[in-house]
Amino acid sequence: MRVRRLVPTALAAILMSAAAGVVTAAPVAADPCGFYKTGSDAYYNHCTSDGSHVVIKVQVALAPDYERCVVPGNTWLGAASKIQGAYYVGRTC
Repeated sequence: MRVRRLVPTALAAILMSAAAGVVTAAPVAADPCGFYKTGSDAYYNHCTSDGSHVVIKVQVALAPDYERCVVPGNTWLGAASKIQGAYYVGRTC
């Protein structure tokens, strides 16, 4: 008799734990650090706590790549269809 009562209770606890895990999952960052694209635009998000300005290399489709100095936070690079990527080149500006 006791086994019959414990099984449904244990099963309910397991299902509730699994459901809670889905609800408490961490959201995806809206503006990740580094290069990212939205539906129409390309950005570089320089995440820093020291206020530094850094040089990035911007990779452009069907045009020469170029370097750009960016400040902390988001920098708009252009249309997502034209910008292929961007990365930190290892120096400040």
